[in-house]
Amino acid sequence: MSTLYRKYRPQSFNEAVGQNHIRMTIEQEISSGRIANAYLFCGPRGVGKTTFARLIAKSLNCLNRKDSEANPCDNCGHCREISAGGSIDVIEIDAASHTGVDNIRENVIASARIAPSNSKYKVFIIDEVHMLSASAFNALLKIIEEPPKNVVFIFCTTEAHKVPLTIISRCQRFDFKKISFPDVVRKLEYIVEKEEIKAEKSVLEEIARHSGGHMRDAESLLSQVIAVAGKKITEKEASLVIPRGNLPEAVSLIELISKKDAGNAIRLLNKLIGDGFDLKVFSENLIEVLRGMMVIRINPVLADQLSISWGEALDRRIRETAKSIEVGEIIEAIREFTAAREQIKGSFIPELPFETVVVRLCISASPAMGFDNRSILGQNQQKGNPAGNGGENRAPGKTPAAADNNGLEKKAIIEKWNEFLARIKKYNHSLTFILGVCELSDVSNGELYLSFKYKFHKDRIEDPTIKVLVEKALREVYGAPLRIRALIDENLKVSAENTEEAPASETPTPEAGGEAEEKKPEVIDNEAVNNLLRNFGGRVIK
Repeated sequence: MSTLYRKYRPQSFNEAVGQNHIRMTIEQEISSGRIANAYLFCGPRGVGKTTFARLIAKSLNCLNRKDSEANPCDNCGHCREISAGGSIDVIEIDAASHTGVDNIRENVIASARIAPSNSKYKVFIIDEVHMLSASAFNALLKIIEEPPKNVVFIFCTTEAHKVPLTIISRCQRFDFKKISFPDVVRKLEYIVEKEEIKAEKSVLEEIARHSGGHMRDAESLLSQVIAVAGKKITEKEASLVIPRGNLPEAVSLIELISKKDAGNAIRLLNKLIGDGFDLKVFSENLIEVLRGMMVIRINPVLADQLSISWGEALDRRIRETAKSIEVGEIIEAIREFTAAREQIKGSFIPELPFETVVVRLCISASPAMGFDNRSILGQNQQKGNPAGNGGENRAPGKTPAAADNNGLEKKAIIEKWNEFLARIKKYNHSLTFILGVCELSDVSNGELYLSFKYKFHKDRIEDPTIKVLVEKALREVYGAPLRIRALIDENLKVSAENTEEAPASETPTPEAGGEAEEKKPEVIDNEAVNNLLRNFGGRVIK
């Protein structure tokens, strides 16, 4: 019994899935009689390169095709021979197993000089042509440039960059693309209909998603599912073959994070682990969904062009969730979960890196929450209490996102920066120096972009406990929730006046009762030591 991808291989250009830009060009060439002597088909596996090569061979040799048409009849003797792979005038060569120059001379060059036996054209289809040796390519050059009459060469490759430019320049090149998600689903629906099989659409969508745009992979996976499930395919039977998907759960986790509900997010995460979900696979699904949300927020049309789709129901849910998350927050989540994935193996509690990320994102994603511990207890405890008890009061109906920068511009931030530095000194002396030598690059969407010359300064500010402290001081000085984003700028010039006086201690001083007496760092007759004191604070103990 033939496999599905062979049984349902397109037998005419009308049946080809995707690649419309290539199909239209080739059809026009064949119908007008202006065919090239050599073609180069480039692209990923399983997207139709060999199929198009055979269709060209069939069309050129079809006995019933009219001159003004491009599609073969698929009925005459030549069409049937080519479909069955039995035509002596259509020579298919696997370059991976025939790499040497001798094979090319015997199987291609010598054979090309012999006229077609009973066909109009002799067609050479060389698959994975990039595997040929340098001498084999050199042997092909002359015959490709000036081929015998009625000879056509079609080269297929998944790695076009390995094909010599001398070969590429003598060919008409076509770049094949991955098959779009909707096209793969439609082809699978066509197959199950022809096979008289009942299959849930969600199963076909899951197969299409796992295929990654490779039609042959999708058809092969469908064959495996049919072998297990028979004539009726449900998600339960399909799960025995298809790798277990975590996309709906990944979306649920992102939804909870967007609502700052860290408690339920951690509960969901641990439930998934208890149910046997693989954390690494789950992290890949998380990053996949976040990437889709990022693209959707940038340009919804771009998401369609990049074939970012997960099926109708899940697609609607993801697009709806994406509306409630800023692009900057999505990028931060991608970065955080990518780092957490690398920490799984070295963590004695595998889920701990993910739990930490969830809590951190819930805090940083909510600038109005400040350092109030109630911010991570879940939205249920705060529901119906806009101001919170002991928290920051704000006008009814006004949310932190009421204005892009909460009415603050870069100039206004700079004007009160010294006041902010004085306020942060109450919590941590060394932060006064670090924030005093940074540069305010931009203010956008309630975020301050701070540039630092040194990475250790950036890392210090990005420490979760320090970050919350800084954002709390910002809110106290500017009266609005502001978030910080740290950047590196190695060309940043730090003025000497900012480094003349560094904090002496990192010990927080009590807010009540006024500021404690500030100790100036001791001046030592050693420039290296003085630099350390200026950068990190502290004092010399004799």
